[in-house]
Formats: sequence, structure tokens, C-alpha cells
Amino acid sequence: MKIIVPIKQVPESSKVKMDSETGMVIRTGVETVVNPLDLYALETALRLKEQYGGTVTALTMGPPQAKRVLKEAEAMGCDNAVLVSDRAFGGADTWATSYTLSQAIKKIGNFDLIITGERATDGDTAQVGPGIAAHLDLPVVAYVSKIREIKDGRIYPERLMEEGYEQLSLPLPCLITVVKEIGVPRLPTLKGKIRSRELEIPLFSTENMDLQKEYLGLNGSPTRVVKIDSPRITRGGRLVNAMEGGEEALQSAADAFMLLLEERGII
Repeated sequence: MKIIVPIKQVPESSKVKMDSETGMVIRTGVETVVNPLDLYALETALRLKEQYGGTVTALTMGPPQAKRVLKEAEAMGCDNAVLVSDRAFGGADTWATSYTLSQAIKKIGNFDLIITGERATDGDTAQVGPGIAAHLDLPVVAYVSKIREIKDGRIYPERLMEEGYEQLSLPLPCLITVVKEIGVPRLPTLKGKIRSRELEIPLFSTENMDLQKEYLGLNGSPTRVVKIDSPRITRGGRLVNAMEGGEEALQSAADAFMLLLEERGII
């Protein structure tokens, strides 16, 4: 079985900053990590490899330094990794990103299954996985929480729904997106880290990919961020400290709270 796992390099959640003029995430000079939800996709792929045999290839689109997340994927147990990188890909929205990744997957060649994380923590759209499937004309199931089995050219996933679970069957090749419930991601091993240093990561770019240039990067993106703004806290309030002062302070705080509710017409 040949499995491909698209992953993403994202800023640490506490350090995400936006460019107010372009509406894009500022990535320069910011510490990055593997998108946490993609780790569940990697874990799923590695478990399927252990159960059914085959290979796992990690794939990412980003600047040259995105090799770092591919090395981590290899240290976890991935057999191969591919970096999709070119200045022409910069500023791509989810549609242009999924197009470019789909063409990279075509270049990689024959595969049985594509597994992605539920969404990326920086964009939070959950669109790229299904977008790849659309560009490749593949069956797709999102929010997979369990894979019951793979048999006779079909995969039998279980999908997380709002009111329970849905058991499905679809033919291979296909694409699935997975949720956290699928399993706990493993950590990279020392042996895996040593092995990852020896592996070469091929570079896919506009020079060696079959691409329609009008679909790439910012110019090929049908959506635009018109404006970004930070929410402002407009609610007013009063701070009453009742932690010290005994019963008198508690009674005073309770009276102040009741008065506030009366002023606002709540009681």
C-alpha cells in the first residue's frame, strides 16, 4: 500500500501574527512546528503501513525551511518526503494550495490512499484536504475517527458526526481527513532522527512540475482577504474584591452584584 500524507509547517499557536495590509500570516522569523492535527494523519498512515505493509510519503508545500517538518515526519517513520517549494506558490489560498499539492501528488505517481489532518491551526478552514480530492477526482471522507479495515480494494472508515458515528465504504484510491480520536501520535525516535539525516528530500517546483501558471500563488487564488481586525472588548464591568474582609466584604460584593443586575434590567 502506498500512502501519501500532506502536512503543513505552521507557526506555534501562541505566536501567530497577521500582516494587516496583505491579510497573510507572518511566517518570517517565527518559530514553526508540524501542524499538530497533521500528526494524527501521520500516525494513521504509519499504523496502516505496519498492518498492511507499503510505504508512507510525507509531502509539504512551503519555503525551503519547511524541510524541517519533513525531517520530523521521517523521524516518526515515514519512508520518503517531498518538498514543494517555489516563489510562484507564495500567497496561495486554499484552492491554489490544493491545486499545487494535487499536481505534486500526480508527479509522485501511483498511490492508494491520501491522508490529511482535519485542518491547519493557522488557516482553520479544513478545505485543502477535500480540495486535493476534488482536483484529483477522488472519493473523499472527512472527519474519520477510525479505520475498521482495508480489504479487496476498499477502505472501511468510521466518520465522526454531530450525533454519533457513520460507517462507510469507499474504493481505493481515495482521500480521508482524520480527527484526533483516530489515535495518539507517536514521537520521533533517536533511530528515526539518525535515519532522517541520511535521506534526501527531492524538490518539486515550477521547473519540474506540470502546472498551469494561472492557478498558482496569490495571482491564481480566487479568494482575497479584504480586511483583518482584532476584536475589541467593549463590555464594561466592575471589579469587587470579596476575597478578603470577612462577611462584611462578602455582603458588600453581593449587594454590588445585585445592583448591577438591576441597572441592566436583568432582574
